[in-house]
Amino acid sequence: MSSVGKGVASASIGKILQSRGYKVANVKCDMYVNIDAGTIRPAEHGEVFVGEDGVEADQDLGNYERFTDQICTRDNYITTGQVYQEVIRRERNLEYEGEDVEVVPDIPNEIIRRIKSCQKKNQSDVTIVEFGGTAGEYQLLLFLEAARMMKWKEPKNVFFVLVSYLPTPSLLGEQKSKPTQYAVRTLNSAGISPDFILCRADKPVSDNIKNTISTVCSLEKDRIISAPDVYSIYDVLLNFEKENLGEIILKTIGLKAKKNDLKDWKLFSEKIRNIKNEVTIGIVGKYFNLKSCRDTYISVIESINHSAWWHNAKPNIVWLDSEKYENNPENLKELDKMDGIVVPGGFGKRGTEGMIMAAEYAFQKKIPYFGLCLGMQIMTIAFARRILNTKDANSTEFSPKTKNPVISTMDEQKKLIKEKNYGGTMRLGACPAKLNKKSLSYEAYQVGEISERHRHRYEFNNNYREVLEKNGLKVAGVNPQRNLVEIIEAEGHPWMVGVQFHPEFKSRPLSPHPLFREFIKAAINK
Repeated sequence: MSSVGKGVASASIGKILQSRGYKVANVKCDMYVNIDAGTIRPAEHGEVFVGEDGVEADQDLGNYERFTDQICTRDNYITTGQVYQEVIRRERNLEYEGEDVEVVPDIPNEIIRRIKSCQKKNQSDVTIVEFGGTAGEYQLLLFLEAARMMKWKEPKNVFFVLVSYLPTPSLLGEQKSKPTQYAVRTLNSAGISPDFILCRADKPVSDNIKNTISTVCSLEKDRIISAPDVYSIYDVLLNFEKENLGEIILKTIGLKAKKNDLKDWKLFSEKIRNIKNEVTIGIVGKYFNLKSCRDTYISVIESINHSAWWHNAKPNIVWLDSEKYENNPENLKELDKMDGIVVPGGFGKRGTEGMIMAAEYAFQKKIPYFGLCLGMQIMTIAFARRILNTKDANSTEFSPKTKNPVISTMDEQKKLIKEKNYGGTMRLGACPAKLNKKSLSYEAYQVGEISERHRHRYEFNNNYREVLEKNGLKVAGVNPQRNLVEIIEAEGHPWMVGVQFHPEFKSRPLSPHPLFREFIKAAINK
């Protein structure tokens, strides 16, 4: 089921096999008919993760990258929409040579082709494929059929892991395995028998439960792995290792460990458990009332975690609804309790006036501020309103008829917006930026040119660059090919930085992103 931990389990298995000396690749298969995740509301499906090549994908690709430190691209992401689109394209081009095209086997065959293509391009020894959804769902059936066909054709090369939830009814206080038994029988009806079961629960799974699952599901007891709640997601793979999952997997798939190296990961896990000092970071946003904030901003949260832990501080993240500031400016005083604030990415006008007020407050009160994509544009508007002495300064996204469009539509985006051509058409993926050597950003990166991932339609309007720079808004990073402003900083402020890109996509637990690291350092100093 959703949020049970399939993505973290897949990423953990990848890291475990990687630590044994094998090259791995992770693939996420999503059941929806969307071509990608780019047109889905973050509050509906969670964060849209952007790959190096600009793919707009499910948030689990972020887990894969954070755990294995490998770059994900569109090869690592498959949706039902992509599969049907390609099969129909091939049919229209006569690539089936006159044969009738059928849902089975042609749809499963396209799924298999994509999985094998990813393995080939990544030259991986082992490829971990995660199916989103729940066993028994209609929309999952064709992916299960693809898995069954793969196992039938290559029985010694394909293995299945079921991640299943064991509930503990509060009045009983006892774990129940019946949902897992039912899930296994549902998979059996699709021609699949799991080789491993990861038992997700609030507490470790008892031997009695393992014995029951082993007997009913015809599975050796050592392949039934306890997966209880842990301190952080980065403890999951270490928990698996306590149950020898790595060794059992290698034995099952007929491989021998070339090495066994999780030393740094173990030291990291031990370190973050024992941190006492705390740093409080406020996230000023607007997607707080619809679904899980954690899913909506997962990469931002993890980037804050990585950098706080790096500086031996425990992150305390506070959710700040920007609309409260619009309703009552007195509410801005809650920012005084923050060691630093982040304004993350987002779309649409709602809540942006409150974000602008928060950015101005952070400037006046010297509160460390980090603006990500939309947060950089918000910071620009706040400065422009003060410098130009007009509240009319705005973005054409929020006010199309503004007389001072300090943030404006990118030229190549105007036609796309007019034609309502939205999917996969933003400025997406990795782009370079040259840094001003006399900037906080250069101090963080310690290099003259960087590459970061983008996802936006609007940009800093260079017509206002000169007047803003003369009045204290430093341009710290510029795209060299197109002269687009990528990073801005506030002169005379301890740490106020806005970036047009999404640095959160490149932060790793053992190597935090340089800008997040310096932002948290400034917050701790405050």
